[in-house]
Amino acid sequence: MNEHPRLTSLAHGGGCGCKLAPSVLRELLADQPMVQAFPQLLVGTETADDAAVWQVDDNTCVIATTDFFMPMVDDPRDFGRIAATNAISDIYAMGGRPIMALAILGMPIDKLAPGQIREILAGGREICAQAGIPVAGGHSIDAPEPIYGLAVIGLCRPSELRRNADARPGDALILTKGLGVGIYSAAIKKGALDAAGLAEMVASTTTLNKVGSDLAKRADVHAITDVTGFGILGHGLEIARGAGLTLRLRLADLPLLSRAAELAEAGFLTGASTRNWAAYGAEVTLPDGLPLWQRNLLTDPQTSGGLLVACAPEAADDVLDQIRAAGFPLAAIIGTAEQGPAGIVVE
Repeated sequence: MNEHPRLTSLAHGGGCGCKLAPSVLRELLADQPMVQAFPQLLVGTETADDAAVWQVDDNTCVIATTDFFMPMVDDPRDFGRIAATNAISDIYAMGGRPIMALAILGMPIDKLAPGQIREILAGGREICAQAGIPVAGGHSIDAPEPIYGLAVIGLCRPSELRRNADARPGDALILTKGLGVGIYSAAIKKGALDAAGLAEMVASTTTLNKVGSDLAKRADVHAITDVTGFGILGHGLEIARGAGLTLRLRLADLPLLSRAAELAEAGFLTGASTRNWAAYGAEVTLPDGLPLWQRNLLTDPQTSGGLLVACAPEAADDVLDQIRAAGFPLAAIIGTAEQGPAGIVVE
């Protein structure tokens, strides 16, 4: 008999669903100093982008990010793998390539066996090895809930930096992974997700978004962000606000994990999904009569989700083919960016 507690039983939230609500985060950051005092800081907090970017010289930018959360799965190695994939994604979303990581570890050492914690760290190292980077150090504390993640450093050329604010009118929007991770994690908490569903979710959340650094080499790819805890609407709004555009999303074209719609209709959702809508719903226009469960798919917090890519419309099919060939079979063209007030219209 396994005497160790389930990881998810030790956490009040899990994955990117642990994020502070967008409205709370904006309030906390409202009085942050402006970045104009640091001209080499190309990306800071001004457009809620995926990472900070500092230009070192004419050919090199340093990208820095950190990401950590509580477990959304019970297998320690899978938890480590998912958390590491999620953290490294921010580098790819900026158009960069990672070069090293530092581990962030907080564990209730009176509740978890050393072997469980070693497995979490091993999972993180496994993904870092796939990304071709070392875990070069880190920091650990005794904490009441399990927390794991990475601080990641990457590099890119200034010409290949892809901000979330650089989408252009007319751009096609492509999403690289299926939605529904938060809904699946809610089902896990209640013991309602079968082994096949768990395997599907883990496979998606441990697929590195390496394609982002390849897409950034294309001049016809204008903006990239990764879709995580604020859902497709929340991270789409970051693009819309940053670029001053209206994003028009086609509900029928959004890729989903295979059981996402079924589980959403059955009532599985995270608290973060409700908080997300409360934070940004006023900026979103939904179809009349849209069922609540379908809205919950749009606000569902993704952990280690896909990239949302804005590219020239004439290049969209070629970009989509490139993404699918890189190992993202669910990738789909989901909408367009157009002139108009910052916001999202769902059709």
